[in-house]
Amino acid sequence: MMKLRNVFLVILISAVTSFASVWGYNKWQEKQTVGIQEPGKLPINYAGFFDGAKATGAVDFTAASTSATPAVVHIKTRTKARQATNNLPRGRNPFSDLFGDDFGDLFGGPQSSRTIPEQRASGSGVLISNDGFIVTNNHVIDGADDINITLNNKRSYKATLIGADPSSDIAVLKVEGKNFPYLVYGNSDEVKLGQWVLAVGYPLTLDVTVTAGIISAKSRSIGINRRQSESPIESFLQTDAAVNPGNSGGALINTDGQLIGINSAIASPTGSYAGYSYAVPVNIVKKVVNDLMKFGTVQRAYLGIQYSIGDPTDDEKKEYGLRDGEGVVVTDVPAGGAASVAGIKKGDIVTKINDVKVATGPEMVEQVTRYKPGDKITVTYLREGKENTASLILKNRSGNTNVVKNVTLLEKLGGTLENLDKKTADTYDVPGGVIVKKIGSGALSKTKMQDGFVITSVNGIVIKNTEDLRAALDKFKGSSVKLEGMYPGYEGSYGYPLNLAGD
Repeated sequence: MMKLRNVFLVILISAVTSFASVWGYNKWQEKQTVGIQEPGKLPINYAGFFDGAKATGAVDFTAASTSATPAVVHIKTRTKARQATNNLPRGRNPFSDLFGDDFGDLFGGPQSSRTIPEQRASGSGVLISNDGFIVTNNHVIDGADDINITLNNKRSYKATLIGADPSSDIAVLKVEGKNFPYLVYGNSDEVKLGQWVLAVGYPLTLDVTVTAGIISAKSRSIGINRRQSESPIESFLQTDAAVNPGNSGGALINTDGQLIGINSAIASPTGSYAGYSYAVPVNIVKKVVNDLMKFGTVQRAYLGIQYSIGDPTDDEKKEYGLRDGEGVVVTDVPAGGAASVAGIKKGDIVTKINDVKVATGPEMVEQVTRYKPGDKITVTYLREGKENTASLILKNRSGNTNVVKNVTLLEKLGGTLENLDKKTADTYDVPGGVIVKKIGSGALSKTKMQDGFVITSVNGIVIKNTEDLRAALDKFKGSSVKLEGMYPGYEGSYGYPLNLAGD
């Protein structure tokens, strides 16, 4: 009996020793392999990753490329040679006695002329209907006198500009014909990070070219549209598909051949592709295109708040109690705006627009851009940590819900404008001009111009009549210009800066 008890004791001690040895070894091994993943076990961020059908084999781009290339066009533009003026030393200022010497800083001297040679450029565009409507970038056709497009089959057409929106860098062209190939709209809201995409266009004056990449970011704002607008709309899709000069206005498509964006910009220190490119999401494109075709101008809605454009600083996070990725801090609420009427206040944090989450300014702008003045939306926001909702009616920049008409820049000048008669033009040795008989209450009233001023050039473009003036203003829409000219009976030439951006 004693022997049997000893045998069991030996077995028990052996078992405990073995277990302790294995346990100790495993613990030691864990320390040697910190970070090694356990086979067969996935972290929580992979939940649902293997649900549904999985792609088999390599991704095939041939069907999408074959469908898209006939609908992407080569755009070639021509800007005619023009006369420009140079100011020589300043002459006598007729208003210095009334307004002081500082007022004379706006004035130049006599003018000499020079010829700016003809300019040619090219880009890309996308057919969006079988009757010849084309979407491209505003910067591709801005200021062009002639626009021609060439299809993949080498057929060429003269294009007409239907409308352009510098804020979103989108323009709509039209060519006459029917049964054109065109791209089907996709849904940029459904685009996912890491998704394969194709860029189709005419880079570096080459024939139609297809490049592949992935969506590397969404809702990017890079400030590039500020070069052509004071109220830029930017919420780009970022991709690493190779895009070069000439790709602007071309298509970004998914592997189903659907249009999901219009390629607009590249991030590069050299001007050529260096890793990233940016496209206007098609859901913004559709809204802009529809407005331009229906109204001739974009019906832009405003939420009526001010917010930090860049990432919030540590001080702002502390001041407003903002956590990373939580929402958009309202830094001011102008009186009379949509947000003010709805009760939104400074310090509130906007988290959703119509139940769509927004974590950054560009994401919020992208959502609001889809609506027009008069549309009713719901805004979700945090105030002192508590979630609130407000229903508001969006307004236009003027603070109402009226349809914004497509008023020409010439009409925006206001005043009474007449062509300078030939006798007066000969007397002052100018080829012509436009005399401002009365300033009126339009844009000219915001300058220090006086009645009787004769406009002879705009940003160096020689102006002979009102049609020249109209064309010159259209060339510089969305930017600032300098109206130059003379006052009959006074020496010298004079210039007045004028901002053509905004409403």
